[in-house]
Formats: sequence, C-alpha cells, structure tokens
Amino acid sequence: MTARALSKGANLPVDSRAVSVELTWSAGPGVPDVDASALLLTEAGRVRDDGDFVFYNQPHHASSAVNHRGKEGAGGVLTDTVEVDLQALEPAVERVVLCASADGGVFGQVPGLTLRLLDAGTRAELARFVMEAGPETAFIGGELYRRSGQWKFRAVGQGYASGLAGLATDFGITVDEETPDGAAAAGQGSAGPASAPATGPAPARPLAAPPVAAPTSPTPPAPAPQGPVPPVPAPPFPAPPVPAAAPSRPRLDKDEERLPVDMRKRLSLRKEQVAVSLRKHGATGLTARVILVLDASGSMSFLYSKGVVADVVERMAAVAAQLDDDGEMQAWTFASNPARLPDLRIGGLPEWLRLHVRVGQMTLFRRKKPVRGLEPGQVDMRAVGIQNEEQKAIDEVRTYVRNNPAAAPTLVLFFSDGGVYRNAAIEKELREAVEEPIFWQFVGLGRADYGVLQRFDTLPGRRVDNVGFFAVDDISTVPDQELYDRLLSEFPSWITAARQAGIL
Repeated sequence: MTARALSKGANLPVDSRAVSVELTWSAGPGVPDVDASALLLTEAGRVRDDGDFVFYNQPHHASSAVNHRGKEGAGGVLTDTVEVDLQALEPAVERVVLCASADGGVFGQVPGLTLRLLDAGTRAELARFVMEAGPETAFIGGELYRRSGQWKFRAVGQGYASGLAGLATDFGITVDEETPDGAAAAGQGSAGPASAPATGPAPARPLAAPPVAAPTSPTPPAPAPQGPVPPVPAPPFPAPPVPAAAPSRPRLDKDEERLPVDMRKRLSLRKEQVAVSLRKHGATGLTARVILVLDASGSMSFLYSKGVVADVVERMAAVAAQLDDDGEMQAWTFASNPARLPDLRIGGLPEWLRLHVRVGQMTLFRRKKPVRGLEPGQVDMRAVGIQNEEQKAIDEVRTYVRNNPAAAPTLVLFFSDGGVYRNAAIEKELREAVEEPIFWQFVGLGRADYGVLQRFDTLPGRRVDNVGFFAVDDISTVPDQELYDRLLSEFPSWITAARQAGIL
C-alpha cells in the first residue's frame, strides 16, 4: 500500500493486520510534553468501561489488541506510539479513536505535529496527516473504523481546550477530579465507578481533570408571537375537568416570585408558548402530572458540562408549571441504575439546577475512600454508573405512578442521547405500560442508536400508542415554540385514545 498524505476528513482503507500509529513532533525550548492515547468505542460511539482507554497510565488493553508503547527521540524529533492489532479487536469495537494531549502548554506551541500510520509488521508508512492546532490541550488526530468488515482510517484533526480529561469524558470515561484537599469533587463529568483492569504498579502520574465548566447561559427565549392568536379548531376530545383555581395557578405564580428576574421572565414566556402548543393541538386547559427523566450515562458528560442539560431542565420546568397544578415535578436520573432526584419546585429551580443537574463524581481510577463534598439530598452518582439501562428507569417511574395515583394523566419527558441496547427489556416495559395512565415522550439528544424507542410507533399489538419519540442534533438550537410543539404533539391524541379504551 502506497503512503498517502491526508487532509483533514480524508479516509483510506487499511489492509494491514496490525498498525502502528506514531505521533511525531519537534522538541525544543517551551514545547509542551505530548502524549498519545487511544479510545476503543462501540457502535454507540462510547467506551464499554474505563478499560477501553489506553494511555500512559493504562498502557495495555485487556484484549492485548491496543498498546501504548511510549516515547522515543532521535535527531530532535520525538515520537509516541500506539499499536493496534486490527484482527484481534473484539467484535463490539467499531472505532479506535487516536488522541493526543499536551502537558505544560497548548498544541499551537508544538511544531511539526504529525500522525503517521504504519504497517506494524513491515514498518511501511501507509498514511501521514500533518495537523494544525491552536489553543487546544487535547486532540483527536484520527480514527480507525470498521465499515462492512473493512477497516479504514480517517484523518480527524479535532481539538479540545479541556485537555485529555475533557476529551475522555466526552466518550464515556470517568475521570478523577481532585479538590484542593484531595477529595473527589461533586462536579460535572461522567459518573460511576471505574472498571479499568489492574495494570501493575500504581500509575506514575494521575490524569487530572480540568476545572468543571459552569453551565452556559440558557438559550435566550424566542420573541413572543406577535399579533392575535389564530383561531384554533375545536378539541378532538372533551377537555378534562379543571379545578376553578387551576387557570390562574395562584400558588405557582407566588412560587415563581422567588426566581431571579431573568429566569422568571423566561419562565413566563415559555409557559405562554406551552399554552400556545396546547391550543394548537386542541388541548386548552389540559392538566397533567409531569415527570422528568435525565440520561446520566458516560456519553452525556459533554452535554452536562456545557450547560445543555441545565437549559433543558429549565425549559421542561415551564411545561410542568403550565400543566401540573401541584407545583412540583418529579425527576429521575439514570445510567447503569436509576436514582430518584428531589422533586423540583419552580421557586427552587436555580438551586435545584446547581445541586442535581450534573453527572457526578468523576473517577477514572477506582477510589476506595468515601465521597466527600456531597450536599444533603444529592445523589452519589458513582452508584448510578455509566451504561444505558433505560428499562430500569422506566420500571421505577411506573412503580411510582402506581403507588401514587393522581386524577390527571402522567406525561413523562424522557431524555437520552442514544446507545440504547436493552431493546427487548425496554419494549416489555412499555408494552406493559400501555394499560397505565402514562404517556412516554422520549427525546433523543443528538447521538445515535435509539433502538426500539424510535420504532415504537410502528410496533403492533397495543391498544393505544403510549410512546412518542423525536431526536434533535442540537437541542440548544431548537426554538422554544418548536420544541414545545414537538413535545406535546402526540400527548393529546393519546388522551383521546386512552379515554376511549377505558385507561383514563
């Protein structure tokens, strides 16, 4: 195979049984130390556990298919190498992401940064990718990926300003975040106990996590609709009885006065937009219990650290404020296991976001000492884990609704970024839930592989369709009115069908 100089985004087939991936750069004064690493990803784009991260503190994968060989220097050029035996990779591994991190500076200070792909046996160069960087402290140089049984290589060239820890958590790795006194911090990032295999002596240097980014400012609200509201068709079902006090919701309005002015204004506008969506679907005056379920699996870390999940919760609080007349929204988080979060009251929204909208303690290497720094009511997210077990969260919500009956139907707003793999168990739970007064609205947050969730509308054998699903590439770019229209598009029709079937 003839060597090729690749540009960013280019790819080529790899026929070699095993390859060496060499990261090279020129040494010199002020040049940061650079380390190569690799992430083994499944089809869902995430690691299975922390053992799928191969780097200087964990140089050998348990399968022996990927190994970090370390640095060599000659003639002022430094090389750090990762070897990948493509034939030995487990069938579940669909991608090997080839990364680098800079210690003591940024990649813009690293001259001659180049990734070379070589045949591990013959040492023939297969491809070369010269990378350009700026303020990044971590970098994805390229990736080996499987397509129709054939391995290929792609030049990526994507930088991260949050260092190796930020890059790793984006793919589901859990990372220790140390507070000044050495305790594990209760901040953003992937959750769950690490399961990396033992690799011999204690690591020479720990992987330090970057400071946790504060949630970004919520997406500015869209302008209020101008002009008169167009006539709305008569509702397709009789409006449910609404207590006389419900339209004005005096208790909620009083509670809202506790909010900061800017948040109160956003909430007020968003409640109006929820009301508009209800009118569009012939559901004016509808009352419902609203339950929120948040994916906290490893691949969600980026959405937490960037404030996307916090913004989602604030937007969903407006749905509860408009629909739910008891002033509270029940909430769960889940990954390998579900965990009930404290109920969200509208007036306590800012503190609720601070305390509960996070992935949790980051633990790249197993920690045996107890967690310190948890505040009352917070969940130790290490117990929640990092994998996707939606069926467990669905079961807990069903149990809660059975044990806490309400006059109004229940709307579950369930957010996940994909990687669904317990399809049979999820389908069983949702089929059994058909006879219960619950509508399940699932929202996909931009990754892939939503499995049975996106196929449920076409599954036969149910008396009523009790599941809605849609996915968005970037929910922060979806205007409030559009988001509420999509969230509430199927709920009213389910109410009609559930009444006709005697479920409500």
